[in-house]
Amino acid sequence: MSVACGLECVFCVGFSRWAWKRCTHVGSDDSATWTAATPEEFEPIPRICRVILAVYEPDLRNPKVSPSIGKFDLNPDWVIKRVTYEKTQGRSPPYIVYVDHDHREIVLAIRGLNLAKESDYKILLNNKLGQKMLGGGYVHHGLLESAAWVLNQEWETLRDLWEENGREYDLVFAGHSLGSGVAALMAVLVVNTPAMIGGVPRSKIKCFAVAPARCMSLNLAVKYADVIFSVILQDDFLPRTATPLEDIFKSIFCLPCLLFLVCLRDTFIPEGRKLRDPRRLYAPGRIYHIVERKFCRCGRFPPEVRTAIPVDGRFEHIVLSSNATSDHAILWIERESEKALQELREKSSETVVTMAPKEKRMERLNTLEKEHKDALERAVSLNIPHAVSAAEEQVEEECSNAEASEPKVKKKNWDEVVEKLFHRSNSGEFVLNENVDRTER
Repeated sequence: MSVACGLECVFCVGFSRWAWKRCTHVGSDDSATWTAATPEEFEPIPRICRVILAVYEPDLRNPKVSPSIGKFDLNPDWVIKRVTYEKTQGRSPPYIVYVDHDHREIVLAIRGLNLAKESDYKILLNNKLGQKMLGGGYVHHGLLESAAWVLNQEWETLRDLWEENGREYDLVFAGHSLGSGVAALMAVLVVNTPAMIGGVPRSKIKCFAVAPARCMSLNLAVKYADVIFSVILQDDFLPRTATPLEDIFKSIFCLPCLLFLVCLRDTFIPEGRKLRDPRRLYAPGRIYHIVERKFCRCGRFPPEVRTAIPVDGRFEHIVLSSNATSDHAILWIERESEKALQELREKSSETVVTMAPKEKRMERLNTLEKEHKDALERAVSLNIPHAVSAAEEQVEEECSNAEASEPKVKKKNWDEVVEKLFHRSNSGEFVLNENVDRTER
């Protein structure tokens, strides 16, 4: 009897400890050891959020919703193309192509999930665990198919705009939620085959994934951390939910129940087992985490921005928070990111300057490059499937740049990529081919 009582006490104490740790885990814990971002590297993010918000507005001159700065800082005359649901025919979310001459950027921005559109659900549901490989890792099949379709439609537009502007502008892919996964995989495709957009070098390709979907395996998420930048607001549920997207949105009307069950299940999965599963998908690239709430504190605090390229502990735990869904909203992310940028600028102005601004920027760029190399080596040391070392990544980047410098093959390479990615169905529509890998191209 005493043994049974003892075991019962041990079980109760263990369960109480687990419940306490899970219920007191807050979003800020995920980035507690990360470094603070600088104003220079975080500056594009609020602006890119407003470009994504512009996708929701049919008329930028008379917007229905105003961003945090009071009005859109976009020039409506610089919107080159606006593609609606009617034009995409369910193959991708709506998007715009915008040329920002002030910041020398060509931006393709994609909106997030529309709960009222069946086509968006079809993109999410078009996936099975381990179904699609790309560039040595696994990716979400439906998001890859959508990304390839958008590139097939817009490659000439993007190439012409880049060449018309002296081949000097940055090519930026941006998206929110569902659109973030499409944008991230578009960036991966263009980085691997730069000739298809006129030979854009890797250094001029960027992707901003706002409230990102988990769309690629860990080795790819680390590998493209110099190109893809994910933005997460405090407790956002989507980047933390390892459950396949198709299962999440099948249960969208009972999301709190699903998140609790996922939280309970993931507690008993060893960290090493998660890392060794090559099919497990993650939020892509370098992560910027905006933190504005503290444990057992009421209200919101001035937001701070932390950044890193995490390998292990990459937003693996669900946060049981009443803000888990509201922190996913693009409008709220834009407002908090703008506040965070102002806070960063104020702190930077208060800091005693010991070096020239140009030297300071160069030092930060060197730090970011070193962090990327360290993350690549960390992935190799943890035996992450298909992970590549910094030296191997350097060789691949040099090969990619060499391909980008050969304009004479640009159209041929693009045609080959399209042929490998697509075949035409009997109805004449493009359908993504199965088992396409970069090693075949």
